[in-house]
Amino acid sequence: MKFVIFGLSVSSAWGNGHATLLRGLFRALHAEGHEIHFFERDTPYYAAYRDTTSLPFAHLHLYTDWNANLKSAVAELRNADVAMVTSYCPDGAAACDLVLESDPPSTVFYDMDTPVTISRIERGETVPYLPQYGLGDFDLVLSYTGGEALTKLKDQLGARRVAPLYGWVDPSIYYRVEPTWDYEADLSYLGTYSADRQTQLEDFLLKPARAMPLGRFFVAGALYPEDVQWPPNVRHLEHVPPNQHCAFYSSSHLTLSITRGAMAALGYCPSGRLFEAAACGTPILSDWWTGLDTFFEPGEEILIVKSYEDAISTIQGGRRLLAQIGMRARERALACHTAEVRAHRLISLLESPRDESSSYVRFSACGGS
Repeated sequence: MKFVIFGLSVSSAWGNGHATLLRGLFRALHAEGHEIHFFERDTPYYAAYRDTTSLPFAHLHLYTDWNANLKSAVAELRNADVAMVTSYCPDGAAACDLVLESDPPSTVFYDMDTPVTISRIERGETVPYLPQYGLGDFDLVLSYTGGEALTKLKDQLGARRVAPLYGWVDPSIYYRVEPTWDYEADLSYLGTYSADRQTQLEDFLLKPARAMPLGRFFVAGALYPEDVQWPPNVRHLEHVPPNQHCAFYSSSHLTLSITRGAMAALGYCPSGRLFEAAACGTPILSDWWTGLDTFFEPGEEILIVKSYEDAISTIQGGRRLLAQIGMRARERALACHTAEVRAHRLISLLESPRDESSSYVRFSACGGS
């Protein structure tokens, strides 16, 4: 199939969770013989931290003005099998119009930020990456989040067929490596600042760090306010390049996963970081949300934290036990949550479009892959 996709950014992973995910998916689709064209607006924010301008497994079309881009976009859409728009596409509404007007065999909207989309709609806000007429004209609407989010996409945006396409990991990029002192930590956290995650970061990492002055803690992520009080034994880096994520995770005895409030409220919302850390064999300490046990088995493949005391006891737990949990998580991730598994699911959904809004809990052994 030929895919033509309009989205946020795949050229820069700076403060952008879409890039690493889509690169992995594109690589997996390309390996199966599919052709990928990705249109990305060349914005100063991402250009300043761009880590690639070309991809061996996809055609990257960078443009500075939507109207100037139309000619090449129309040309690629002419013989496309699948035309897709993703959430947070800077020209999302216009891209939706173009995709639907082009009338390819299959039109798809992939909301990689469904909880954010839904919460903004429920607050009466305009969502700039959505067309005013909703999503009812698309053949298929995919959601990065399952559960109640699927029903809301139908009820609030008129989607006819919805199905989850959960996060994944590219095992050619994420794998266990030798630990390095530069990133060694008793507990680490990799994530861009978000106000609705900061309380949990405080409870599950910063407070334990203050209580364990001889411990070593690491936070990596952009956009943290200048007034955040980092304890002396917490190292903060604004950015860890994707090519160093393996070293970051592999050097952590334990890593923390925190879910944004809007996502946790809807459930069935695994972060891509969850699968990436697991693929590196790093034990994960996670907050709880409905459906988490669909993807990893609590106590066996992932550890749940509900309080400051939970965090302390887990950090101080036996290293051997933690390592075993990390290895089991790695086995599960590689069996069930890879880009290749999700690529196969995507093709299946495209070949047999179906509505899964009422069947999201009936997963296979591989967590709804």
